[in-house]
Amino acid sequence: MISFFEKFFEFQKKLHQTAFSGLSFSVGDIIYVLLGIVLLYSLITLFRKKSRNTSLLRILVTANIFYFAYQIFWGMLYFQTPIIKKLSRQDAPEIYKAKKLTLQYLEKCKLTRALVHEDHNGIFVVTNLKAVQQEILFQQTRLPQYISDKKATQILAIKPSLFKKVMNFTGILGYYNPFTAEAQYNAELPHTYIPFTTAHESSHQLGFAREQEANFIGYLMGIHSNNPDLRYSTEYFTLKSLLRYIVEEDPEFVKSVIRNYSPGMKRDRAYEKSFAFRHQGWLDDFFGFTNNLFLKSNQQEGSVTYSYFIDLLLNYEK
Repeated sequence: MISFFEKFFEFQKKLHQTAFSGLSFSVGDIIYVLLGIVLLYSLITLFRKKSRNTSLLRILVTANIFYFAYQIFWGMLYFQTPIIKKLSRQDAPEIYKAKKLTLQYLEKCKLTRALVHEDHNGIFVVTNLKAVQQEILFQQTRLPQYISDKKATQILAIKPSLFKKVMNFTGILGYYNPFTAEAQYNAELPHTYIPFTTAHESSHQLGFAREQEANFIGYLMGIHSNNPDLRYSTEYFTLKSLLRYIVEEDPEFVKSVIRNYSPGMKRDRAYEKSFAFRHQGWLDDFFGFTNNLFLKSNQQEGSVTYSYFIDLLLNYEK
């Protein structure tokens, strides 16, 4: 049954990407705006006695159509065979191995950070995002066959979101639109986030629905890349994920690692913290809560845990 939906996904993905990739704006975002207008109008007219039944019917029909389309285009992919079962090992994660890998990625980050560009404040900047995106498409074709047998269309359908101003306050870095097969990212994020976020969303485009598996596939794309922007963003994400995993067990180790960041990495970290501080608030808390519920409703761990990505990482790394 799942294989049918996997094949259907490949068909509709190529169809949608061929149709929409040539447009500079996100068709999926326009659809969401139109849907929002329809629902808002229906909610307003719901309180009018004459149009109450019609409005209620419109809301129910629209919701059911979108829910059905979502499940057909995307939702069933959450039931694919987990990547962890494709790896040669499925050992439980161990702190000592995570610490060892953390120190390795600290050194990787230091080396790669020295290769990238900075702005006038000494903060990492991506100078050629199109080159990063093309590199991601290339790396899709080089994923290990035992992990991914997905078809890489080599169609560039990665676009900045129209909702970037709102996204700044939600904690959402990017998203995949299953109705148009477009990958969206927040173009106003600190640049340390953007290349890996793009790789993550392109993993969804390949057909990896689970969030932490998309992180792992994005990791595989970035870690072997010759593009320093993509590689640094990926190594830095991996390092931060390991530190989040370790911090409750050994906070002093985490503090020690952060103290040993290179000067450039420290500036990048400070800018990330400044960005988060400027945009924190109830909207961030609300979207964090609802996204957590959404992940759990789709057979996933909540967004607050990185353990499955760490499971995959530690079992993949020798």
